[in-house]
Amino acid sequence: MKYILYARKSTEEDDRQVLSIEAQLVELQEYAAKEKLEIVASLCEAKTAKEPGRIKFAEMLAILESGKADGIISWHPDRLARNSVDGGKIIHFVDRGLIKALKFPTFWFEPTPQGLFMLNISFGQSKYFVDNLRENVKRGLRQKIRNGVWPGWAPVGYTNNPKTRGIDIDSEKAPKVKKLFEMYATGAYTLHSLANWCKENGLRGNLNKSLVMANIQKNLQNVFYLGLMKWKGEIFEGQHEPLISKKLFDICQEVMSKRGKVQEVRKHHFAFLGLLKCASCGCSITGERQKGHNYYRCTKKKGLCQEKHYLREEALTEQITSFLQKVSLSSQDTEKVLAALDSEQDKARENAQGEVIVLKEQLAQVEAKLQKLLDVYLADALSTEEYAAKKEQFISQKVALNEKITDFEIKGLSWLEPAREFVLSLNQAAKLIGENNLSELPTFLKNIGSNHILRNREFVFTPKIEYKLVAERSEANQNSLTFPTWCPR
Repeated sequence: MKYILYARKSTEEDDRQVLSIEAQLVELQEYAAKEKLEIVASLCEAKTAKEPGRIKFAEMLAILESGKADGIISWHPDRLARNSVDGGKIIHFVDRGLIKALKFPTFWFEPTPQGLFMLNISFGQSKYFVDNLRENVKRGLRQKIRNGVWPGWAPVGYTNNPKTRGIDIDSEKAPKVKKLFEMYATGAYTLHSLANWCKENGLRGNLNKSLVMANIQKNLQNVFYLGLMKWKGEIFEGQHEPLISKKLFDICQEVMSKRGKVQEVRKHHFAFLGLLKCASCGCSITGERQKGHNYYRCTKKKGLCQEKHYLREEALTEQITSFLQKVSLSSQDTEKVLAALDSEQDKARENAQGEVIVLKEQLAQVEAKLQKLLDVYLADALSTEEYAAKKEQFISQKVALNEKITDFEIKGLSWLEPAREFVLSLNQAAKLIGENNLSELPTFLKNIGSNHILRNREFVFTPKIEYKLVAERSEANQNSLTFPTWCPR
């Protein structure tokens, strides 16, 4: 009788179960020699048997069906099958007489009803072992997630720590990943340009593969960089250190959302496209080219609009230039305002302590809501989808509050740093007037305010709170400073 020797290990990785195949071969060859069995083929493969589809296993069945062999030598029935399909094939081959003998050093088998019954039980036990192991692994993964530990491979910018089983920041890649978020948040970079930037700066994935556009988009949407983890559609808090702020992450999502919409290809460049909204209906202001000039008008996508039509780009630029002349600060005045702000530092730190107390109270309220939400979910009053969606909202609020608390505790400043940056930006307004570069104006306007609208062909927007803060906090020096005439006090 001719036999096929079959050996298998469960993993395809070369550094795991290294001696498994070798040990099986030695033991089976010694067993065959002792029992004086003729081996016509030796088949080995590194593949799990929990699912059908093994190449060497199929090759073995083909040899048996061709009649070139009559039996199988293997270490144990679980080496042959751990799933119902492959186990059923072996038993079916025995029923058809294609397999006349099965030899195992650790298991007895004869092609009799009793032997087939015992073989069925052995295959069933092997499948039960795999199924039970799968559930135990899933349970362990769920508990790791609850404990704030990511159970899989870390995304680029982080590394898996084999000693602590935790996630550490990759000191080499993390700054580049953060730069990736900052670049995309400006709205001036596409995914394609970011992929090229990664190649130029040597930023590759953790498996040393190039980052393509799909990888970059996935990373830009990954809440893992906020210190959170998304598992099976549910958000959990992680123990790993955040790489970026929630504010930066939200800006990136907003940019990506706008880019996701289909936009028509325009033949002409409109400097203020995407900046303005209609004051009456809230629709976007679009651009048109008429008789050699650029005009801006309401898209009227919501129906009739009461606003006057068409504002010429030159007229809009003149309004903005006039506005910049009013808000710009000379270098001398900038130095005075910054000096006044510096004198407020100690007072700002005292005020920050009070702000931290308020924020911590808000944080405690959010945590209490999270606990109540869990109680409601456990009482079967919410579906899994509703629970996950509501939990994500509360977790997002919690992250934002924690970031604010950290900023106050570390910097001790609530308004001072933004105000300094704002004053410096006002000093840059004069340069923009002189350069006459329209492409930089929208970015500047977005930095100093929001809600940019056209009302009766007039440009209006809501200034950032820093305008008011600069004026109020420097009240003692207002006689010697020249503030913008429109600046609220």
